[in-house]
Amino acid sequence: MSVSESSRAALRAEQGFIATLFRLWPFMWPHGRGDLRRRIWIAFALLLATKIITVLVPYAFKWATDALALIAEGKAPPLGDSWTAWALATPLIMVLAYGLGRVAMVLLAQVRDGLFAAVALHAVRRLSLKTFEHVHALSLRYHLERRTGALSRVVERGREAIETLVRMAVLTLLPTIVELILVFGILGWQFDWRYVAVVGLTIAAYLVFTYKASEWRIAIRREMNEQDNDANAKAIDSLLNYETVKYFGNEAREASRFDRAMAGYEKSAVKTYTSLAWLNAGQAVIYTIGMTICMVMVASGIRAGTNTVGDFVFINAMLIQLYVPLNFMGTLYREIKQAVTDIEMMFGLLERDPEIKDAPDATPLAIRAGTIRFEDVHFHYNASRPILKGISFEVPAGRTVAIVGPSGAGKSTLSRLLFRFYDIAQGRITIDGQDIRTATQASLRQAIGMVPQDTVLFNDTIRYNIRYGRWDASDDEIEEAARNAQIDHFIRALPQGYEAEVGERGLKLSGGEKQRVAIARTILKSPPILILDEATSALDSHTEKEIQDALERVSRGRTTLVIAHRLSTVVTADEIIVLDAGTIAERGTHGELLARGGLYASLWNRQREADEARARLAQIAEDEAAPNRLPPEFATSD
Repeated sequence: MSVSESSRAALRAEQGFIATLFRLWPFMWPHGRGDLRRRIWIAFALLLATKIITVLVPYAFKWATDALALIAEGKAPPLGDSWTAWALATPLIMVLAYGLGRVAMVLLAQVRDGLFAAVALHAVRRLSLKTFEHVHALSLRYHLERRTGALSRVVERGREAIETLVRMAVLTLLPTIVELILVFGILGWQFDWRYVAVVGLTIAAYLVFTYKASEWRIAIRREMNEQDNDANAKAIDSLLNYETVKYFGNEAREASRFDRAMAGYEKSAVKTYTSLAWLNAGQAVIYTIGMTICMVMVASGIRAGTNTVGDFVFINAMLIQLYVPLNFMGTLYREIKQAVTDIEMMFGLLERDPEIKDAPDATPLAIRAGTIRFEDVHFHYNASRPILKGISFEVPAGRTVAIVGPSGAGKSTLSRLLFRFYDIAQGRITIDGQDIRTATQASLRQAIGMVPQDTVLFNDTIRYNIRYGRWDASDDEIEEAARNAQIDHFIRALPQGYEAEVGERGLKLSGGEKQRVAIARTILKSPPILILDEATSALDSHTEKEIQDALERVSRGRTTLVIAHRLSTVVTADEIIVLDAGTIAERGTHGELLARGGLYASLWNRQREADEARARLAQIAEDEAAPNRLPPEFATSD
C-alpha cells in the first residue's frame, strides 16, 4: 500500500468512525433521560480527575527518590530540633502519596466505568430494539432471500460492536488523548523541548507502525469473520433441518460440511494470533527505544548537574505509565474499526426500506361484512415470470370459496397478497370495497386469521402458543378455543397440561396436534375473515377428517378462502375456482365442475384413483398382517 493509499484509507476510517459516533450520539445522549446525561457529565469529570492524578503520581516518586538520595548522602537540610525525623518523614510521605495516588487512579477509573456502563448498555438496548422491530417490518421477500444464521450474526455483532465502540472510544481512546496532552505539557515544563520531540517522534512511529500492522491484521480478521459467519450459518441451517438430516442419514455429511467451514476459520484464527505477536513485539521495540533515549538524556543531565536522580526515576515512571494505554492502540484501532464496520452493517440493515409500507394517509380497515374481491390482479415475484395474470373473483361475506389447481398455479400466492406480504403489480384487492393498500397493515392482518399448511410453533408452552392469537384472552377463553379445536382432551392428558413445552418449532407435537393448536389460536383470534392454506394436505386420512370437521366449525359464519391441494376437502365450498398457469380456468360448485368434465374433473379423477390405490394397499397390508383369519363365510358360531 502506498503512502497516498494509506492516507486515504486512514481518512476513510476516521470519517467512518466520526460518522458512526454521530449516528450513535442520539442513543448515547437519550432524550428525556436526565439521569443518564448526569452520569455522562460525572463520568467525564472523573476521567479528568483520574488523568490528572495519573500524571502527578510520578512526581511523588521523584520527590521521594530525591529526598532519599539526600539522606543517603547525608545532605538532608536541618529542620530545627527534629530535622532528622522531618527529613526521614518526607520520603515516607511521598511514598505514601505515591501509593494513595495509584489506588485513587484505579478507584476513580472503576467508578467512572461503572457510571458509564448504564449509558452504554442503554444505547445497546435501544438500538437493538430498533433493529429487531425493523427486521420484523422488512418484507417477506427479504426474509426468504436472507439466511437466518447470517442475519442473526449481523444483529448480534452490531449489538456487541456498540458496546465495544463506546467502551473503546469513551473509556480508552479519550482518556489516552487527555493523558498524552498532559504528558507533553509536563515534559516541556519539567525538562525541555528535546524530550517533547523524542517522545512525540516515538509515539508517532509507534502509531504509524500500529496502524500499518493493524491494517494487515484487519484483512486477516475479516477473513476469519467470514469463515465464522459461514460456519455459523451452516450450523443453524443444519439444526433447523434436523429431521431432514435424519431422514437421509446425512449426519456425517453435515459434520464434514461444518468441519470444512471450521477448518477455514481455524486457519484464519491462527494467522490472527500470529500477527498479534508481531504487532506486540514491534510496539515494544519502538517504545523501548524512545524511552531509552529519554533516560540517556536525563542520565547525561545528572552528570552535568542539571537533573536529579528523581528526574531519572520520574521520566521512567511517566513513560512506563504512558505505555499501558498506548499498548492497547493496536487493539483499540482494530476493535474500533471492526466495531464501526459491524455497526455500519446494522445501520445498513436499518436503512433498508421495507418493501411494503403503510401509505401516509392509511386508515384502519373497517370491516362491515367481510366481502373479499380480487379485481384484475396481476403479480410476479420476478418480472420475467408472471404468477397471476388478471385474476378476478369475489368471496361474498360469510361464504366459502376454494382455490384449487395444479402445483405452481399461484394458489398460495393469493393468501400472501391478501395479507399484503407483497403488493400487486396491477389491479385491486378490496375488503368491503376498501383497497387493502389504503389500510394500515396492522388492521388488515388483525382482520384475517390463517391456518397454514406448515404450522410452526414457538418454543414455549401450549398455552402460550394458543394465547398468541389474542394476548388479552383469559385462561378460560384459551381452553374454550382448545375444546372447539378438539385438542383440549389431548392437552389435559399431558402431565403438564397446558403448561407442556412444545419444543423447537413445535417438534414435540405431531402434525395433527400442531394443526389443532393453530386452529385453536385462530379461533381465539376470532377474525371475520379466514384463510385455510392447504391446512390438511400433510395429514393422514383419519386426522384430516378430524381437522376438516374442526375447520368447518371455525369457518361457519366467516368469509373463508380455502386454498386446497386435496379436492375432497372443498366439495362443500360455495364456489370452487380452478387456477391454471396464473389464470382462472374454471369456476363453479363441485357438481357443476365435475359435470363440465374439464381440468377440475381431471384432477378429481386422478386424486380419487390415487386414494383408491392407497386404500387397496392398506387393505392388502391389513390382510397380510392377519394370515390366519378366516373369511366371514367360513366363520362358525356356537
